[in-house]
Amino acid sequence: MNEKNWRQRITINPDQCGGRPCLRGMRIRVIDVLDLLASGLTQSQVLEELPDLEPEDIEAVLRYASSRFDHPIVAA
Repeated sequence: MNEKNWRQRITINPDQCGGRPCLRGMRIRVIDVLDLLASGLTQSQVLEELPDLEPEDIEAVLRYASSRFDHPIVAA
């Protein structure tokens, strides 16, 4: 999945879920998927738990999270 494709799956709407990043305009937040993965669920189990998701959505969530932490830190 190229960068453009995964970025189109992540939506931010100030009127939905308090402006938190969601998937494809649904009320499934990025953090919800990350929390399920962090609790030990496999990607297949997440897809069973949230049947509106597609495998590409999970990849988009992981790429989004990675992009949020990829910034330089300047130490003084």
